[in-house]
Amino acid sequence: METSPNKITIVKASGEVVLFSLTKLKKSLKRTGADDALVSEILKIVQDELYEGITTKEIYNRAFALLKKKKNVFASKYKLKKAIYELGPTGFPFEHFVAAILKYSGYKVKIGEVLQGECVQHEVDVLAHKNNETTVVECKFHSEQGLVCNVKIPLYIHSRYQDVKNHWNTFNKHKTTLTQGWVVTNTRFTDDAEKYGNCAGLYLLSWDYPKENSLKDIIDRLGLYPITVSTLLTKREKQFLLNRDVVLCRELIKDSFYLDHLGVSDTRKSRILSEIQQLCSV
Repeated sequence: METSPNKITIVKASGEVVLFSLTKLKKSLKRTGADDALVSEILKIVQDELYEGITTKEIYNRAFALLKKKKNVFASKYKLKKAIYELGPTGFPFEHFVAAILKYSGYKVKIGEVLQGECVQHEVDVLAHKNNETTVVECKFHSEQGLVCNVKIPLYIHSRYQDVKNHWNTFNKHKTTLTQGWVVTNTRFTDDAEKYGNCAGLYLLSWDYPKENSLKDIIDRLGLYPITVSTLLTKREKQFLLNRDVVLCRELIKDSFYLDHLGVSDTRKSRILSEIQQLCSV
């Protein structure tokens, strides 16, 4: 196993050579709010524990365990990407999650609306209104890592959006103007998908796109973490809350009575709400 200041070359038992980026791991740790001293400490421990055949998943799991031992909130932020996958296996909770983000950004939202197009009717995931303008938002959720949205997705969504727009803006009954179509995914878009979106005027939002204003950037900036990010709630408890449309951590603060329905003890309830309040900075 060879190392460099920024990357670790791991030679697996199969002979496959894998480059693991310490810089990327460091950025992930910094995003949690952990200070430089803790980040350096974790990086050193992880490096010291590397062995031939170790996987990237094992490295991140070890970093997560070290963060959790120090502070639950750090660990919760660190597992954000995984927590969004846990909104599945269907895309319905992800649609509610996207709608909640738009709501807290000043939009009035509706989910699962059926809109008349110039040619046919279309059911849209999220309809968002703000400043006399309306946005049609389509959500593409993937419950497995490695899946991406290729150019066929924005091509299809753009054609549906144009059909709805042609009908919407020709009838005076609407008090707003339909101005934009969005595609939001929890994974990534291919280069061709991004190029088409930019060319066609379709707004694309993914885990890491656009730069500085991606899905992960918006979540961190606004403190709009999904309930699945909690390290203190069990899988069953998270599913119970999702089934009752409690998708955001901050929603549980005002709907904390659901924890009573789950039979959560007062002591544990206090810990859960404390973690969430720190996450959301409320």
